[in-house]
Amino acid sequence: MEGIVKNYLLASDFDQTLSFNDSGLVLSELVGISAREFEGKTALLSAQNLVQQGGELAYLLLHDPDYRSRVRISDLVQAGKQVRLKDHISHLSKFLGNTIGDCRFDFHVISAAPQEVIESALEHVLPADHIHGTQLKYDSSGHVESIHRVTAGYGKVAVLNDLQAKVQVPRDRIIYVGDGSSDIHVMLHVNRREGFTIAVSEAKSIAQIAKRTILSDNALSVLIPILEEIVRWDSAQICSAFEAQGLLIQEWDKIRTDWLTIRTTLPQVQPAFVGGRDVATA
Repeated sequence: MEGIVKNYLLASDFDQTLSFNDSGLVLSELVGISAREFEGKTALLSAQNLVQQGGELAYLLLHDPDYRSRVRISDLVQAGKQVRLKDHISHLSKFLGNTIGDCRFDFHVISAAPQEVIESALEHVLPADHIHGTQLKYDSSGHVESIHRVTAGYGKVAVLNDLQAKVQVPRDRIIYVGDGSSDIHVMLHVNRREGFTIAVSEAKSIAQIAKRTILSDNALSVLIPILEEIVRWDSAQICSAFEAQGLLIQEWDKIRTDWLTIRTTLPQVQPAFVGGRDVATA
């Protein structure tokens, strides 16, 4: 029926999806912990399967002596200011704030990064009630005292389900954007319910699950598969919409990437030179 607007819930990860670097790495360097130390600690936690993928920083903030003694809530806010964001995030938020074609998108961020980091990084871009990060509790000195909720792994699924109930959209009108292993649970969940998933990384763990993959340094790039697959615009309409915002799509290359591992099922053969020609001998 003409004039009916379809509402969608668009949820995005934060670290390395809307930003270039890991907020845990930024925070660590801010309080004097080297990148090598941080990566070593998180790699150990990952190998031990002690926490869900993406929840390593929350664990360190509560249990690691170096982080417990050095990190205060003010450091989380400062780390957010230092996170390098992808270009045109504010344009993305404003673009999604309008009705596009016959679609309206409610834009939220769901991330394992601490709530204070994301709110600080996206200040003036996205309202705090549209940001759903890991929630920590603090003592009187500002140090982490306990964890209220970790938005990692299946925790993202729980937050997404709560949001769906709140904004009241059908399950096939949910879109999720992510980049890594901490997004696997939520992407599988969205796909199973006939929603739409977008990867912003070529990491095999996530690109093989997502329905579309888009690679760019610009946050607006995630609009391309949405405008194509959801709004049903062609490339000319998409380019025109970008130009109306004062933006030019300079390069747009579509490629398909296949990952292959090929092994022989036959006994290994060795070439031999016989009578002026090569033959194979087992």
